[in-house]
Amino acid sequence: MEEVVIVGAGIAGLATAVALKKVGVRALILERSKELRATGAALGLFPNAWVALDKLGVSDKLAALYAPFERNGAQPRAVHRKVLLEVLAEELPPNSIRFSSKITSIETQVEQGSPICIVTLDDGSIIKSKVVIGCDGVHSIVARWLGLRPPVYSGRSAVRGLSVFPKGHGYDQSHGIHQFVDVGKRAGFITLNDKEVYWFFGATCPPKGLEKGADPEMIQREVIENLAKDFPSVFLDVVKHSDLSSLTWAPLMFRYPWNILFGKLARSNVTVAGDAMHPMTPDLGQGGCSALEDAVVLGRHLGDSISKHGKLVTQDIGFAMERYAKERRLRAATLITASYLSGWVQQDGSSRLMKFLRDVVFYKLLLARVVNSITEYDCGKLPSVSSLPSRESESSI
Repeated sequence: MEEVVIVGAGIAGLATAVALKKVGVRALILERSKELRATGAALGLFPNAWVALDKLGVSDKLAALYAPFERNGAQPRAVHRKVLLEVLAEELPPNSIRFSSKITSIETQVEQGSPICIVTLDDGSIIKSKVVIGCDGVHSIVARWLGLRPPVYSGRSAVRGLSVFPKGHGYDQSHGIHQFVDVGKRAGFITLNDKEVYWFFGATCPPKGLEKGADPEMIQREVIENLAKDFPSVFLDVVKHSDLSSLTWAPLMFRYPWNILFGKLARSNVTVAGDAMHPMTPDLGQGGCSALEDAVVLGRHLGDSISKHGKLVTQDIGFAMERYAKERRLRAATLITASYLSGWVQQDGSSRLMKFLRDVVFYKLLLARVVNSITEYDCGKLPSVSSLPSRESESSI
């Protein structure tokens, strides 16, 4: 019997567990991998993400490692995904993460007049919990259980990698994102520090022979010799310095915003967060940022319930879940829409109209306003709780 079960130890899962710890609830995280996954190499965290990280109590640890860079008035930082995961995991009590744990089913039933979630794992073990939070990514089992429509292919794919320059790369770290655009293609890179660079390449259609899980050397060669051969040499040089273990190629998926607006984001004592709720294209760099927002908002609503009763009361959880879903619904749909349209304007088409929309309307008139309006979001404060509940209250219903 657990208070809360979180499915997935990615950014959303770990951040949600930290938020719950802050409000006095200990969560068990079920992660199907053998260790923390660092797929994606790095990510940009905008001011809205740093607000959330501050509420989670870890912003200072990360800010000390990464310097901010300017981008249209906002000051994001590019961080290693693995470092972010490790910093969040360090905030949790021992044995909070159970690795090699793949769930096969979720059920709900009533025990002693209160709803209880039953999670079954592929090894046959069964876990009962007051709450289940799906943070299990784009192809979420929990989202499917809620009845959310599956994500769809955006028509674009992307390769991402981390490049290492042992003697230093020499790029201006205050420049922000170095970006290159061609017909149906977009690439760029961001410096993490004086020796490491995170880069990405997106195309409107995947090249033949390259699929998810393709050989890293093949991915690198395809980018250099074919896909980006006409791009500036500075970008090709970054790709040549790639740490091959960091290279990934994958289709860019998103959930239709109307599925978020009108879909079931919470049912009984079950909900979703992060990519499990709102998978989006990476064009505005808000995937990880919004996952951190989810964690704080969810922790805040569950924490408000605890502050009223002194413990996590099963009968009140459903109401907290609904308040969380209501608060996140419009925000998530807006981010999905803005990210998709941003990618469409920047990458699709070569007509004069598209070039005008991209170079004049979007870059010069809209981008700064869109980024600023999105990144000025404040996810709210977590209610303070002096200490964790006792094991007796944790196991009580």
